[in-house]
Amino acid sequence: MTYKISGVPDNTCVSKKGLHGPFVVLVLSLSFLLLLYLWRPSPGRGKLPPGPTPLPIFGNFLQIDMKDIRQSISNFSKIYGPVFTLYFGSQPTVVLHGYEAVKEALIDYGEEFSGRGRIPVFEKATKGLGISFSRGNVWKATRHFTVNTLRSLGMGKRTIETKVQEEAEWLVMELKKTKGSPCDPQFIMGCAPCNVICSIIFQNRFDYKDKDFLSLIENVNMCMKIMSTPGFQVFNAFPILLDYCPGNHKTFLKHFATIKSYLLEKIKEHEESLDVSNPRDFIDYFLIQRCQENGNQQMNYTQEHLAIMVTDLFIAGTETLSSTLRFALLLLMKYPHITDKVQEEIGQVLGRHRSPCMLDRIHMPYTNAMVHEVQRYIDLAPNNMMHEVTCDTKFRDYFIPKGTSVLTSLTSVLHDSKEFPNPEMFDPSHFLDENGNFKKSDYFMPFSAGKRKCVGEGLASMELFLFLTTILQNFKLKSLSDPKDIDINPISSMFSTIPPNFQLCFIPV
Repeated sequence: MTYKISGVPDNTCVSKKGLHGPFVVLVLSLSFLLLLYLWRPSPGRGKLPPGPTPLPIFGNFLQIDMKDIRQSISNFSKIYGPVFTLYFGSQPTVVLHGYEAVKEALIDYGEEFSGRGRIPVFEKATKGLGISFSRGNVWKATRHFTVNTLRSLGMGKRTIETKVQEEAEWLVMELKKTKGSPCDPQFIMGCAPCNVICSIIFQNRFDYKDKDFLSLIENVNMCMKIMSTPGFQVFNAFPILLDYCPGNHKTFLKHFATIKSYLLEKIKEHEESLDVSNPRDFIDYFLIQRCQENGNQQMNYTQEHLAIMVTDLFIAGTETLSSTLRFALLLLMKYPHITDKVQEEIGQVLGRHRSPCMLDRIHMPYTNAMVHEVQRYIDLAPNNMMHEVTCDTKFRDYFIPKGTSVLTSLTSVLHDSKEFPNPEMFDPSHFLDENGNFKKSDYFMPFSAGKRKCVGEGLASMELFLFLTTILQNFKLKSLSDPKDIDINPISSMFSTIPPNFQLCFIPV
């Protein structure tokens, strides 16, 4: 068969076989040139910090161990310094490693680094709403409302502390039901912080056997587990795959939507029973302010926005606390000499029957140091939530264009060997001075720092101290194996550090 080719004399013919080779070469060459054209850096990108050479499309993705991003970032910092650039896919991300760089960006340049980096799966789930993933004026108004409302509901006051103390008593009652038999603490340790959030969001707590409550906790747990898988990070790096490829991101979106749907029902119930003169909880405060500031364009007063706000609070306030509590139990079994010191201090200050309160923390430096050391050691959010610069920013000797993502390594701060000698060791003395008094540290950033710092830091700190102190006041922790054989390595340390599954016995004292 022959083909006539335009621009070639009529008596000239080319066979199909002869055309095939040059045509493929031409297509491949044009594709390569197009790829280079699309990949070429924009004028401002040339002043970004140094970093490993990225591949087209993949960036540095193949050079990063997705099962241990923390170590990969540490290795890169040894080559390129505390400020360098990685490409997750085609987009550059400036990485800050070490206390000085992180503190300088998040605190000294707080406004410039206060943007939220784009995480495609979360953007698809939240539609840019809520506390964690909103941006610009919507974020500022949402955060302002959230902080003020939590204060109105007793954050940092006796009101919230009483709720936490009451929940600690319910937790003790539930643990006593195990009668000293081996049990997996994951569910129980999730119930207590979830109930505290429930009491803030819609006034009431749940029985630990309530079906809606169990479903809520299960969906929250699944969201956190999926977020910490390598596959989830792949879809964030290559968002074009989101709508066309199967993967656990779709399971995440399903669980997230289930939580949001349940909360939307609660919001509708609140709308029907709302008394503007007597706000009961977080949802009521939002609905009342919606009536008062209906014309305020900076705040998105929709049911959808409120539902995603409280979904943020549930996920952040339930699973992160649950993981920290479980890690604490695991570490306390691994190092029984530390547990003995804590329980000795509890006995001296509280005795057997008086419930702990936050004022006791001043008189319990070792227990306070233990709680802080748990948070430092486990490094719950190793790479923080992704930030973004809100304007063209000159940082040190580099130029970071507006909209560039910024990754801040909290691991490099919490495990700094100058501030915390032997940082890979679990040792409460990291937070004690030579006289045994509690010692604060500027390097203690488990909740991040600056304008995007976790709004629930005060509540989380209160819960950790009161829950752990109450548990150790009422129970001996019995391991099912020799302490030296206890595995304290996390099963995941991607988005969040998740403790391994384990069992223990709560022996009443």
